[in-house]
Order: sequence, then C-alpha cells, then structure tokens
Amino acid sequence: MAIDADEIAQDASAALDSGAGDRLGAMRHSAAHMMAAAVMELFPDAKLGIGPAIKDGFYYDYELPRPLTPSDLEEIEEKMRDQQAAALSFERSRDLPRAEAIELLRERNQPFKVEIVEDLDESEGPTVSFYRHGTFEDLCRGGHAATTADVKAFKLLNTAGAYWRGDETRPMLQRIYGTAWDTDEELDRHLWRLEEAKKRDHRKLGRELDLFTFHPESPAAPFLHPRGMAIWRALEDWSRQVRRDGGFSEVRTPSLVRKELWETSGHWANYQDNMFVLDDYDHVSGLKPMNCPEEILIYRTRARSYRELPMRFNDYSVLYRKERTGVLAGMFRVRQLTQDDSHVFCRDDQVDDEIRLALSLVRKQYAPFGFQPRAKLATRPEKRLGSDEFWEQAENRLRERLEEDGMPYELDPGGGAFYAPKVDIFIEDALGREWQMATIQADYQLPQRFDLEYRAADGGFERPVVIHYAIYGSFERFIGIITEEYAGAFPLWLAPVQVMVVPIADRHLDYAESVRAALAGAGLRAEVDARSERMQAKLREAQEQKIPVMVVVGDRDVEAGAVSPRLRTGESSQGVPLDEFVADLRARSDARELWPVAAPET
Repeated sequence: MAIDADEIAQDASAALDSGAGDRLGAMRHSAAHMMAAAVMELFPDAKLGIGPAIKDGFYYDYELPRPLTPSDLEEIEEKMRDQQAAALSFERSRDLPRAEAIELLRERNQPFKVEIVEDLDESEGPTVSFYRHGTFEDLCRGGHAATTADVKAFKLLNTAGAYWRGDETRPMLQRIYGTAWDTDEELDRHLWRLEEAKKRDHRKLGRELDLFTFHPESPAAPFLHPRGMAIWRALEDWSRQVRRDGGFSEVRTPSLVRKELWETSGHWANYQDNMFVLDDYDHVSGLKPMNCPEEILIYRTRARSYRELPMRFNDYSVLYRKERTGVLAGMFRVRQLTQDDSHVFCRDDQVDDEIRLALSLVRKQYAPFGFQPRAKLATRPEKRLGSDEFWEQAENRLRERLEEDGMPYELDPGGGAFYAPKVDIFIEDALGREWQMATIQADYQLPQRFDLEYRAADGGFERPVVIHYAIYGSFERFIGIITEEYAGAFPLWLAPVQVMVVPIADRHLDYAESVRAALAGAGLRAEVDARSERMQAKLREAQEQKIPVMVVVGDRDVEAGAVSPRLRTGESSQGVPLDEFVADLRARSDARELWPVAAPET
C-alpha cells in the first residue's frame, strides 16, 4: 500500500510530539503508545520509529523480524483492549539530559529513537521526556489521555511500508495505521467512509470506466483514454470560459528553461530538489515546475504603461515536479501535471480588486460541482524572501479581502510560499474528506527579483505586483477528486459519454444513428450500441458504465421521430420528440447542472 503524502511526518522534533494539541488528538496519540506496547509484547526486539496522531487516526512505524499478517493486527488490537480494560495511567516518567537519554535508548537497542534525540535542535532544550503506561515507556513530549480507559472506540486498519524519515535510502519500516473516536457510532461512520472510499477509488474507477491508466514505462504520469480526455476537455472549456469572463488572455510557455531563470526567480535555491534538471550540452536547464517566471518574461518583452494594467494571463502548459516515490498517489500526486494557471500583473492600487476577482472566480468555477469553498490564510514561513514589513502588508491585504468576501477562513501560520503569503482554498467532498484546491498569492518579491516596472501616470517608473492562482490546482488531481466525488457517475455536462443510444433491433440501427447525429450536431457526446446483444444487456452495461442518459429506440420511436430516454437514476419517459429531447439536454449541459443528481450504488 502507498503512503499518503499528507501522512509522511518525519521531522525529528515532531517525533516527540503528540501529533495534536486537542483532546481527540491526545486520545489518538495515546492509542499509538498502546499499540507500540502491544507490538513490543509480541516482538520484544522490535525497533520503534515514530507514532503520531494524524487526521482521523494514528500510526506507528516499526522495524520487525518478519512482515505483519492480518492475524497479527487482530492480536495487537486485542492486547490494546486488555490495556484499555486495565485503565492504566499515562504518566511522565522521567526527564533526562540528552546524553543520558541517548545512553538509555542505546541500552534498549532503539537506534531510531537515538537518532531522533541526536537530531533535535538546541532550541528544544537540554532534556528530553519519557512517558509510561503500565510497563511500557517511550520517548515522548506528552499530550495524552489520562488513562488507557479514556481511549474509547478504536480499531487497527492496515499496514504499509514507510521509509525511515521518508528517505528512500533509509530502512523500510512497517507502519500500522489505526483510528480512534469518542463513540462506536463515530467509529462505524468512519469505517463506512473508508469502505466507500475504496469503492470510489479513482484508480479503480479509472480502469473500469476506461478513463485513464498508469504504466511503469512512465511512472506517476497518467495515460488519458478517449473518455478521460473528454472529461479533461469539459473541465478545460469551463476553466477557459471563466478566465475569458474575467478578462484573461491565454499564453503558452516552454517546458525546458535554463537554470539562470530559476536562479533569478529563487526557485533554484529553494525548489531545486523538486525539479528535473538536464544538462543540454552548453547549459544546465530544468523542466519547469511552475509557470510564473516565464510569464514574467512575456511581461518584460516590451515597455509597459500603467494604462495596460491589470494584465491577466492564463497558461495551461505542462509542468514537471520530481516527487518522491513514497508520496505518489494515482492522480492525486503526479510528476507531470497541468494547472489552470493564472498570473495577473497589476498596480499596487489594483491589488484589492484583483484579489476580489480571484475569490469570485473561485466561487464561479466551483459552482457546477456543488463545492462550497472555504479558505486558509497561509502566513510567512521560516525560510522566506523579503522584509517583515512586506509580509505584514501582503498578509493584511489578503486577510481584509477574505473578510470582505465573507468566505469562511482560518489561519495557517508559516504555511506561505517562500516568496509570498497565500490563500489556500479547501472543499469537502461527499465522504467528508477535505481537499486543498485553489491557491491565491499576492507576490511583491518576483517583480523585485526580475526588476519589473511600468511607466506610471506621472512619467516615472513603478513596480507591478503579481497575483498568482490556479483554481482547479491541477487537472490530474481535480479529475481524481471528482471521479471519487461522483463515484464515476459524472453529471451530464462532464460525462465522457452523455447519451447511449440503444436500438431494440437491427432494423432500428439507421434511426439510432440519426439520433446520435442529432445529439452530436448539438455538441453532445453520444454513442450507439450497435452490438447484437439483447436490449436489456445493453442497458445494463450502460448503467454499469454510469452513463447519465440511455435512449431506447424502437418502432414507435421511428414512426414518431421520437425517443424513449431512461436516466441512470431510474426515471424513464416514452415518445419524447427528438428535437425537444436534444434541446433539453443541450440546455442542461450548457447550464452545467448537477443532473442526474443521484449517483448509483458503487
């Protein structure tokens, strides 16, 4: 099983932490300790890695003498329940100077724990703490439930491989995932969501619905099939319409760029490890991981006047990011991606209006999917460009616009890009999962690094501001999200095949083709199932392929110039005039309705 990118928490200091400061997080952290105690009871020579609380659960990493089996998980869970019944107290057992802690951990033959202590920053203080429940003691900062009885409804879920500290050159450990909740009802609800997520897994549905596949010949890059490409084009057309309505002009920029550009932008120093670097004989170049420096080159091709601003570019060029193998996850994390990228060059007095526009376009572009956006304001990171005064100004402007817009938001301290703060937009899907989507950045640094300017109204020169945002984020990831959101039952406007025409008998084939042609003439994606199968078998297969509308044509339909449509949701009609049917579908598709609204069981 692949490790989810969000769950690779390998920072040394974090390894001492509870993983959460709240009560539920403390309970899950305590469950991780209980699990480690059970593992040590079964495998006394186990080497312990880290065991934090994470969103919806916890995990712990171990080096073990053999691979774990499902029966091992059952036995570990049973031992955890014994601890729960014993109501053992979680107590801070000792605080040791670092040297003494290292000596103790070496005596216990716990090399990963030794490394954690050795790598702690001096700011962490001269001592480290240990916590105990029963006979089990672990290196830990704390943040526990009072007793093991306070760890309520829990369950161990699965195992996975995890490189120590996320480094592919380090030992591969076995990670056990678990979840813990206040009540059995909450646990059952979470387990249902996990099972439903397996059914909706976009990698599974991508193959079954003939949308996309992955192949080892090009790792972490999807192969889009014709039906998958139909979804891509529908998304792209909508994105382009939203940008046109917002006053954008489309550009396209090269993929291979010399390192001098990335040095000027700051990406070479701050992002090089995530770039594919090539030596093209005379120069070192990089495949671009983002578009902004190249769009700056377009801006710089000639002198600019204040009258030309704001200047809005959108760019759908392909990007490349050297993601680690351990964080790749189907369409959710790829090495080749395409964003619906936007860059606005504007005067400082236009920044507020451009952020207002960005927030309005986010709402507009998400509306056909039924997503309700909320935001996080990501503020200055520890490693950053620019003065504190700059960051204060940029953060305040984003904060004010969010409050004015009324979009719900919270702070994400330290989460900004190295060159600018940002607004990260989040949505919640049908299974209650949170996804980070659009990012909006007000950037004062890149214009300075590239010495951008425009002639002001007074004849002097001033520096523009760059606003960055991508609303889908990346097409690949967004397709993965909506495939799972709709369980493959896409609304009409997105469905790769919108209508399947099903002739009852061979004598109806010509009319079926004329129905398909009428739909295609209206810009709708339709196919005829001309196979020599029974009508019910054709309808059943169309239903399995989650096609929104199936049209049965027989003798009466041919005579009346009509169709008998059936929706995948079960509704059906008889003898609908063809032109009326086509016009209705065209109107629904153009309006990008969430129709048919109900997804079938997966």
